[in-house]
Amino acid sequence: MDDILKTYNLTKEFKHFCAVKNLNIHIKKGDIYGFLGQNGAGKTTTIRMIMGLIKPTSGEIELFSEKTSNRKVLERIGSMIEYPGFYPNLTAGENLEIHRRMMGVQGKNCIDETLKVVGISDVKNKKVKEFSLGMKQRLGIARALLHHPEFLILDEPTNGLDPIGIKEIRELIIDLCKKQGITFLISSHILSEVQQMANKIGIIHKGELLEEISYDELQRRNRHYINIKVNNDKKASFILEEKLGIKDYVIWGKNNFRVYEKLQEISNINKALVSNDLLVDEICLKVDSLEDYFIKLTGGN
Repeated sequence: MDDILKTYNLTKEFKHFCAVKNLNIHIKKGDIYGFLGQNGAGKTTTIRMIMGLIKPTSGEIELFSEKTSNRKVLERIGSMIEYPGFYPNLTAGENLEIHRRMMGVQGKNCIDETLKVVGISDVKNKKVKEFSLGMKQRLGIARALLHHPEFLILDEPTNGLDPIGIKEIRELIIDLCKKQGITFLISSHILSEVQQMANKIGIIHKGELLEEISYDELQRRNRHYINIKVNNDKKASFILEEKLGIKDYVIWGKNNFRVYEKLQEISNINKALVSNDLLVDEICLKVDSLEDYFIKLTGGN
């Protein structure tokens, strides 16, 4: 079977609120599944239920087409939930050795192999307290890979990283998926980052799954538009509507327009704005992003 994860009306209620409500997730072998939502949307609670760290109030979870009551299936999963914790005064190799013994993984050579895979084999003997945040994230992924899992769950793996660190983690995830066939569930609130690596996306908001969609379908749904920045939005609105007959547009922030019709007439639109004494700072063709799609779904900012 190609199904890695399925949840059926997965729900988690705490004393005063419902953190996750009737969640139905579908992940197939080879997916990089971007699990998107704002902080507090229910992402980490969902992951903790999948990992068996907390019990659902109701609903079911299937991993590799088996119920998670079969603890053996959890041995096929690796995870890094929130910030990875290590013994700071021990080296990277010593930290992984402790984990290797706890997991019952045979052969010490797996430590060298895994550090090489995540690109930090040269710091095996360096103490973790001397690591940058990006190196700790890589070491956290190495620990999750140590027992050769088929399915890797990463909770906010790029949180707090600088742009270079984010790029390195993104490339590592794509590489592990392509070369080692590992399936990923990646939770994040950084939409632009997930957009660059996920082939399937689930959007959770206030505990409910609003959408589960392939990236290809998302691209088909998103609309092209002319992005226009001017110095006077009221005057520009008048010109667009009364002089150019454009009705399908939105004001997107101060003095910024998105025009969704007459895309082939960008030069005529520019000419009309300029000839009516408007300063056009920008006019170009763009396409809605994942962030735009998320905002439309959630009604948020």
